[in-house]
Amino acid sequence: MSTKTDTPREPGSTPEPGGDLGAAGSQLSTAPLEDVTFPSLGPIGWARWFWRQLTSMRVALLLLFLLSIGAIPGSLIPQTSIDPVKVDQFKADHATLGDIYDKLGMFHVYSSVWFSAIYLLLFISLIGCIVPRSWQFVGQLRGRPPAAPRRLTRLPAYTTWRTDADPDEVLAAARRMLRKRRFRAHRAGTAVAAEKGYLREVGNLVFHVALIVMLVAFAVGSLWKSEGGKLITEGDGFANNLTQYDDFTSGPFFDTDTLEPFGFTLDKFEATYERTGPQKGTPRVFRAHITYFSGADGKEHRTAIEVNTPLDIAGSKVYLLSHGYSPEVTVKDGRGKVVYKGAVPFLPQDSKNFTSTGVVKVPGAQTKDGKRNQLGFQGFFVPTFGGKGSGSMFSQFPALDYPVLTLTAYHGDLGVSSGVPQNVYQLEKKNLKQYKTKGRPLAQMMLPGETMKLPDGDGSIQFTGVKSWASFKISHQPGNGLALTGAVAALLGLAGSLFIQRRRVWVRAERSADGTTVVELAGLGRSESARLPEELAELAAALEPDAPIAPEAAPGTETGAGSESGTETDAGTPSEDPAEPTDSDGPADPSEGARA
Repeated sequence: MSTKTDTPREPGSTPEPGGDLGAAGSQLSTAPLEDVTFPSLGPIGWARWFWRQLTSMRVALLLLFLLSIGAIPGSLIPQTSIDPVKVDQFKADHATLGDIYDKLGMFHVYSSVWFSAIYLLLFISLIGCIVPRSWQFVGQLRGRPPAAPRRLTRLPAYTTWRTDADPDEVLAAARRMLRKRRFRAHRAGTAVAAEKGYLREVGNLVFHVALIVMLVAFAVGSLWKSEGGKLITEGDGFANNLTQYDDFTSGPFFDTDTLEPFGFTLDKFEATYERTGPQKGTPRVFRAHITYFSGADGKEHRTAIEVNTPLDIAGSKVYLLSHGYSPEVTVKDGRGKVVYKGAVPFLPQDSKNFTSTGVVKVPGAQTKDGKRNQLGFQGFFVPTFGGKGSGSMFSQFPALDYPVLTLTAYHGDLGVSSGVPQNVYQLEKKNLKQYKTKGRPLAQMMLPGETMKLPDGDGSIQFTGVKSWASFKISHQPGNGLALTGAVAALLGLAGSLFIQRRRVWVRAERSADGTTVVELAGLGRSESARLPEELAELAAALEPDAPIAPEAAPGTETGAGSESGTETDAGTPSEDPAEPTDSDGPADPSEGARA
């Protein structure tokens, strides 16, 4: 056993290898600190860095991905521009979540600030990518394929043989053959350089330009669009006039005075439902039969609108959105005069069985002594009554199997003349009093044909029948054709960039020392292509009639082609110049393949 004794060292001396430096040694070995000042990019430098990052393909793909993700809420969450009724219903059913969605712009995704920011950044990024690449591609088209490398044997696909043909004749034949096969070819010295597959880059550029076209189409559709909704009861009609819409939105550049003259009438709404099994209540037929016209003096035509079959008319599309019921009522006032007669749309409170609510407003009623007495009725309607014996109102099937209408009566001031806009589907009860009988609020369930009489001889209301209503969306999207063109061009460009392979081919023909001509063919793919060796063998076979293998060299020759793993067969080592063949060089059959 050996021990190691620490011996004192002189200040500034170098510690022995393996020794313990200790605290003093650590202090002695510490390098002096130097202040390093990093250069500042400055505003211009940071702007250049940001522009390079924004116009990189990586960021463009990221923004495209974010745009796709951002469009998902627009498909899953009700949108104000499509169905404001569903938006209001969603907010009523999910108060907290609805408030959060409203602040985040989820009910108007495509016009929200965050979606517009992604959209504009993607637009700028694509333009920044395309412009320099297009300029570079134009330069490639104006230029020529590069000259042949000095050592063709180092290329991934290669073959060689000897011929008695003159080198100039071989090169001229090679140039003709390559051009016949749609290569861009030219002669440079003792070689012909050719390139093919420029459509790959064209497809790539077309794809990116098509994305810009679709973004422009989206912008055009947002700035010049118009959308409106209309609920129509059977027998009623619609004319494309601003006052006819229940709700209307348009882009900032849309002129409401340019609405095209057209209209239609809802003749009948047809709906059938599955009555048995787990799909009970599911619509089987959902169709609106209409009569429409286009132009001020247009001829009327009949057609049907279904959910996925809109009506295309005068540059707009009419979509069928939803369906419900309109109970028909007849109201008489205290004098016995009919003051209201018609169908009143009731809005469904459930999406399956159509338990619906609605109101009837009669501002022109009077009492029996001639005093002003506006009437209002709050109602529930079910197409198939399911609350018999329970006193509750709910529907158990969406078809009109057992329609029941329940009304509660009010009188007083409806507020229709106050100038304040009112919801036609809600009753403003601030200045109304509820009718009572025997101290209890007046409410009555009625079947078709039954009547509810009002106290004090103030009149009556009769439930006379039921009609169907349908809601439509009239949409004018001027960018749809442009978007379709961009989508088709994007698919074609993507297919071209994926399936077209860009490659270069060189043919060299030089006179050797023994008087024969050494012919070399080599290929280089600009992208991964498993077919390059096969194509090079085809080119060699096509050139062979003009450059036949020298017969005296045929018995002992081999091609310079190797296997796809990159091994070489007797074509000279990679360090040898193919223009100076060795004794082992010899002609070979060019169809034997090429090295990949």
